[in-house]
Amino acid sequence: MRFALLFATLAVFQAMSVAAQSLASRDLHAAATQGDLKALNAALDAGIGVDSADGQRQSALLLAVAGDHLQVFNALLARGASVNALAANKDTPWLLAGALGRTAMLEAMLALPPERAPDLSLRNRFGGSALIPACERGHVETIALLTRRSKIDVNLVNNLGWTCLLEIVILGNGGPRHVAATKLVLAAGANVNLADREGVTPLAHARRRGQVEIARLLEAAKAR
Repeated sequence: MRFALLFATLAVFQAMSVAAQSLASRDLHAAATQGDLKALNAALDAGIGVDSADGQRQSALLLAVAGDHLQVFNALLARGASVNALAANKDTPWLLAGALGRTAMLEAMLALPPERAPDLSLRNRFGGSALIPACERGHVETIALLTRRSKIDVNLVNNLGWTCLLEIVILGNGGPRHVAATKLVLAAGANVNLADREGVTPLAHARRRGQVEIARLLEAAKAR
C-alpha cells in the first residue's frame, strides 16, 4: 500500500514537472515571437532547452528570424541555439533568413565556428537553398552576402527545375533590385544557359517578359 502511494506521488510530481516545462517552453516561444528579450532570458534561465520546439517543430531561433527580432536572435545564438534546427515545413533559421532577407542574421550565422555553421546541404520545402528565394524576392544585400561570404551553390536546381537566375527572371519583375540580383549571381558564376525543365533559358524567359536590362546582362554574358 505504501509503495503504491509512493509511486502515485512520484507520478503526480512527474506530471507537474512536465506541465511546468511545457508552460515554460510556451513562454520561450512566445517571447521569441514577440521579441521580448526579458521574457526569453527568464524562460532560458528556468532551464528550458534553447532548441526546444513548438508543435510545428519551430525553434525559438526560427521564430526570432520570422519576426525579425535581431536582439532576441543574437541572445539565442549566444546561448548556443542551432541555426540548422529543422521545422515541420523544412524551414531552418538559416534557410528562412535567406528567404526573408535577414542579412544581419545571416552574417551572424556565418561568423559561427565550424561546428555550429549553417549546413548548406539542407533544402527548404521547394528543394531550394537560402539563396534561391532571396533572388526571387530581390533581397540584394542578402544575395551579396551569400555569394561573397558563403560557399553556396549558385547553380543549384530546386524541385521546380529552377536555379536562382531562373527565379530572378521568372518570378521577379525586372526592376532595379532584380537587375542588381542578376549582376551579383552572374559575378558569382551562375550558368546563364542552364534552362528550365522545358528547355527555356533565362535569356528566353527575360525576352518573353520584356525584361530588357536583364536580357542585356545575359546577352553580355554570352547567354543563348
